[in-house]
Amino acid sequence: MCVAATLAACSSAPPSKGGGSVSGAIPNLPRSGGGYYKDDGPGDNVPSDLHAIPDAVPRDEPVHRASTRPYTVFGKDYAPMAVRDDFRERGRASWYGRKFHGKKTSIGETYDMYAMTGAHKTLPLPSYVRVTNVANGNSVVVRLNDRGPFHSGRIIDLSYAAAYKLGYLGQGSAEVEIETVGLDDMPTLLVADSTPPTQVAEAIPLAVPVESSAADPAAILNGGGEVASSLTGEGVYLQLGAFQTRENAEGFRGHVASELDWLRERLTVLDRDGRFRLQAGPYASAAVARAVAARIADVLDVNAFLVSR
Repeated sequence: MCVAATLAACSSAPPSKGGGSVSGAIPNLPRSGGGYYKDDGPGDNVPSDLHAIPDAVPRDEPVHRASTRPYTVFGKDYAPMAVRDDFRERGRASWYGRKFHGKKTSIGETYDMYAMTGAHKTLPLPSYVRVTNVANGNSVVVRLNDRGPFHSGRIIDLSYAAAYKLGYLGQGSAEVEIETVGLDDMPTLLVADSTPPTQVAEAIPLAVPVESSAADPAAILNGGGEVASSLTGEGVYLQLGAFQTRENAEGFRGHVASELDWLRERLTVLDRDGRFRLQAGPYASAAVARAVAARIADVLDVNAFLVSR
């Protein structure tokens, strides 16, 4: 378990001048002064595509056992949860930036202020939580991989990117609601590996049989191995991200299209249940979709997952 000095990395919110909204330009926040904790604050070269960073996608990960041990910071005792369970909480969220960028989190991972991550005092690490800004309704899913914040009145510390998407960079902190999410909370149905090919084929007409999941995805897309046109839009798809606003979804769609031109014509933004989902497809089978997902991961480091509709 990290010593108190390391845990204190997430101990306060960095209030600053200026304002910020995910729908506008990245706020021009001062790099130092202005009340930043230990001279923390934004970096020198903030990426221009923060709006395109997708939410964290829940994965089946073991709990980091060392992070479940009781610990003490600033004279206060904490008893972390050892098992993931339903959890809701409301309070203030802060964010931490360049002071800790590139340093180790409480479970030994490297903190990236431009990734969708966060810190919590007692939830199991890693865990996934949905964070909603009460003031504007913006919502993101982050992966918790650190301990904190230890400033009085704060319930969660978020990365610079997550705070930007929630629209409170300039304020330094915001009233939020958090709730744990997991694999069972996925908004769309995962296509299990054990799904018999005949079940998929009955719903999706095949133009050309696919012989191997190792086939080149670009060749499949351009060579007739894709699903024939369907008026229903049903089939096997890949989901690359889910967003609170269409603007963010379309921004990420443009980013993916610019990096993977061969995938451009297969990208669609689906508006369902108040969320905007970037999906690619449809595909002839789950095997083909997995091959495409592997190709996407190689280029973009995005873990796309299979869905059906």
